[in-house]
Parts: sequence; structure tokens; C-alpha cells
Amino acid sequence: MAEAVRVLIADDQALLRGSFRVLIDSTPGMETVGEAGDGAEAVALARELTPDVVLMDLRMPVMDGIAATREICSDASTAGVRVLALTMFDMDEYVYPALQAGASGFMLKDASPDDLVAGIRVIATGEGVLAPSVTRRVIANFSHRDTAARPAPRLVGLTRREQEVLVLIAKGLSNQEIAGHLVISLPTVKTHVSSLLSKLNARDRAQLVIVAYESGLAERGTPPA
Repeated sequence: MAEAVRVLIADDQALLRGSFRVLIDSTPGMETVGEAGDGAEAVALARELTPDVVLMDLRMPVMDGIAATREICSDASTAGVRVLALTMFDMDEYVYPALQAGASGFMLKDASPDDLVAGIRVIATGEGVLAPSVTRRVIANFSHRDTAARPAPRLVGLTRREQEVLVLIAKGLSNQEIAGHLVISLPTVKTHVSSLLSKLNARDRAQLVIVAYESGLAERGTPPA
């Protein structure tokens, strides 16, 4: 039997924390290991408890969710902890910085219970970015505030096929969908994704999406010949 997904809840609203706890603890294969009322407490508990997933409210006192996410994702002792950012607004200006800080994805606080549970499971396995259409919109908006194009040295060393896969990841396609689009096998897609994660020093697919947008590759749609 697989071990339960261990979740730490970080939100400054006690009522929401309680609601999330009830949902998580009533879901087979999940358990709440702790609650934090601010970002500093979230960081401390993440180090103490090493949960699989932190549900991270982005707007909290003492230390906000972005700073807390950065602390957790940059600390070797919590390198395996995944952060699922929570926000009230799908265009929240905090979302993109949270993804930059290392969050593996985000969801709206008013997501359905089923969607939230599914999101926690996805984040725990590192399989992909949540709500890809909304995530892409947020990333596209906040990664291009500067009028000048950003240089893309991080793409040096990627094969053309890896760049094609990266573009499709940025569009929110799953491995199975990428395989069908490129007419290649699923194991081959997984190999390319693993190579991208290694070459780009990315934690997960959320970070690959950021690279695709910041490099301009996602907008171009196809890698240069």
C-alpha cells in the first residue's frame, strides 16, 4: 500500500485551514501533518515535518507565501517538498513570482474539493503544472512586463526535439498528448522531459514552463531551424 501524501497547510485564515484539513484528512491516501498561520511558520514546519506538499497561501503576514516558497525550495533539507500556491485571483500578481520562487503550480482557493485533491496528487508526483490555461496566462502576462526581450542562454545545449517538447509542455500538454502530437513513443517523451529537467536545472514541469516563456520559445511556437 502506497504511503499517504503528507500535506502542510499554510494560510492566515483559520477557517480555511480547518476546511482544507477536513478535506485532506477525509481523503484516502492523504493526511494533514501541520498548519501554519504565516510564511515564517510554514518554513519552520516544512523543515521540521518535511511534508510532500505545502498548500501555500500567497498573501500572509510576517512572511508572504513567495518568500516562504523561496526559502523552502532553496533549502537542501526541504528539496523534496513541493509547493502548491493558493490564490483568490487567477491574475494575482503574486503567482508568477511564486512559480519563479519554486512553486510547482497554483490553484484558486475556490477550486472544487475534487480539483484541489487532484491538484495535490499531481504536485506530489511532480507530473505537471495545474490549471495550464490559467497558468500560461499568468506566466505570459508577468514574464513579459519588460519591453526588451530577455536573453535565453539557458536554451543553449538543447536539441531541436527537446525544444519542441519544451514548447508543448508550455502549452500544457501531457506526456501522452506530446507523444501523439510528435508521433513518438511515450517512453521517448519521458526521456526528453527528464533531459530537459536535467539540462535546465528545473525542479519540475512548472519550472520548464517558466523557461519556455522567459526565453521567448513559447511565443515563437517552434524552435529555430
